[in-house]
Amino acid sequence: MIEQTYQFVFIGAVLFLFAVFASIVSRRLGAPLLLIFLLLGMLAGEDGIGGIQFNDINTAFLIGNLALAIIIFDGGLGARMETFRQSLRPALSLATVGVIITAGITGAAASYVLDLPWQEGLLIGAIVGSTDAAAVFGLIKNAGLNLKDRTGATLEIESGSNDPMAIFLTITLVEALSSPKGLGGWLLFAELIQQMGLGLILGLLGGYIIPAALKKVTLPVSLYPLMVFAAALTLFGGTSFIGGSGFLAVYIAGVMTGTTSFLYMNDIRRFHDGIAWLSQIGMFLMLGLLVTPSLLPPIIIPALIVAGVLIFIARPIAVALALIPFRFPWRDQVFVSWCGLRGAVPIILALFPSLAGLENAHIFFELVFFVVLTSLVIQGWTIAPMARWLKVDLPVALKLAGFRSTHLPSNPHKDLVVYQVVAGSSVIGKSLATLALPDSAHLVALIRDEIPLSSNEDKTLEESDQVVIIATTGIAEKLAEIFSPSISRLPSELSSRYFGDFSIRANSALGDLAVLYGFDVPDDIKHLTVGEHITQKFNGRPVVGDALTFPKIKLTVKETKNGEISLVGLKLKQDSADDGI
Repeated sequence: MIEQTYQFVFIGAVLFLFAVFASIVSRRLGAPLLLIFLLLGMLAGEDGIGGIQFNDINTAFLIGNLALAIIIFDGGLGARMETFRQSLRPALSLATVGVIITAGITGAAASYVLDLPWQEGLLIGAIVGSTDAAAVFGLIKNAGLNLKDRTGATLEIESGSNDPMAIFLTITLVEALSSPKGLGGWLLFAELIQQMGLGLILGLLGGYIIPAALKKVTLPVSLYPLMVFAAALTLFGGTSFIGGSGFLAVYIAGVMTGTTSFLYMNDIRRFHDGIAWLSQIGMFLMLGLLVTPSLLPPIIIPALIVAGVLIFIARPIAVALALIPFRFPWRDQVFVSWCGLRGAVPIILALFPSLAGLENAHIFFELVFFVVLTSLVIQGWTIAPMARWLKVDLPVALKLAGFRSTHLPSNPHKDLVVYQVVAGSSVIGKSLATLALPDSAHLVALIRDEIPLSSNEDKTLEESDQVVIIATTGIAEKLAEIFSPSISRLPSELSSRYFGDFSIRANSALGDLAVLYGFDVPDDIKHLTVGEHITQKFNGRPVVGDALTFPKIKLTVKETKNGEISLVGLKLKQDSADDGI
């Protein structure tokens, strides 16, 4: 028994090491990292070289639920309030209406292809109804993409909040199929209200209590992340136990906790980011072990058909219908649709029929597993090319400047922050005295070529300089904007490709522009400024990269200040291929 224990520890640790180093392979090949985790688990399983037999559905379900709760809570911690203000409503529409439409269309296809009762087909649709945040953003990060704010924010919130709806639909349909009497329409509605209502209420309550406890309880620094971790799992377990959506509760609590100004919040985020990675690796390795590849061949053709319907029909229709009220540009819609990767949640949900003892449980699990595999391969490998083809990415050079921060031992409400002056930054060539720092931030030193220089010296900033600042805790990310790349300093070739060869002020009259470049615009918009017209077209929330085309020119938002357009790029159209929104 002792030898078996050590053997288990050794094999498990080796698998984790392989999974960690697999990120290098993933980055070089552009392969979805979660796909590699799954394949490693399958190789270690009973049909693979490892020969490990793992068929414990209950253990898999327990580990999977805990891992998902941790991952979803970490996603909430990393959310920014700016993100929510930008895309909360369209993302919630996708996370609710979009999931229902996706489940309905995919379920109908599964019922027809597999010759199953419509309820069982709908159950398959519900199981594969939600997207995977880890898969989407892992691929975007590895590909070095810098998505438009609207697109990235919508995907972030949707993938973090659509799991509860898929889980609710799955649980409800499993209960209906396993109950002799089934569930009536009003009972389904009552179940939805209970799941979502309790999840929302307890999530808000947890999101209030956790930050309040952080500020009132005095603990050793290393225990604050553990306290938040334990509180999140307590909230998840308690909410689920009384019939609410524990996943919705921990996501809401994570968002509220992550946006709290707290002394050790950076430490809490780093800890949970590591735990979330551990959870992803462990969960996908376990799911890979759970599947038996030799049983998959009979289900391959039906699974490919269902996956095809999901990827090319159900998801695009769901996205189009869910985003109708928000007037999303068609390019953004297509990319959001293509980013509907399926991951861990569907495979975990596919265990519910087995736990309930449904007759076709093995079909559900094998089919869903292959659908997820297909989604990761087809969509996962093509996200970066699709983003560039659809032009929803911005120059990577416009990403926020990086920084490192630590708390001052003498004053826990102050951070010592080191910023890197990157290529294209607007501060290059300026003196230290001209830096527009707020009253809550003070310059300490300039480091050049690893040599600290006094901040009082009359030095102009150069690329690769490091600027050391003492600032009030919580404003480090805002200050990073000062050192971030400026659009005006982009290389001319890059700026021309994205924004055109000319720049015009947003207050330029649209009618005057039409006269100057010789094209017609309707009389009712001639009096509008360029900024006003673009703002109207993009539902009052324009972002950098939004574009409109006219017969001879293309206008692209080049700069915004306080949510309003300040600068617009103008590009002369060479051919009809340069289409509009």
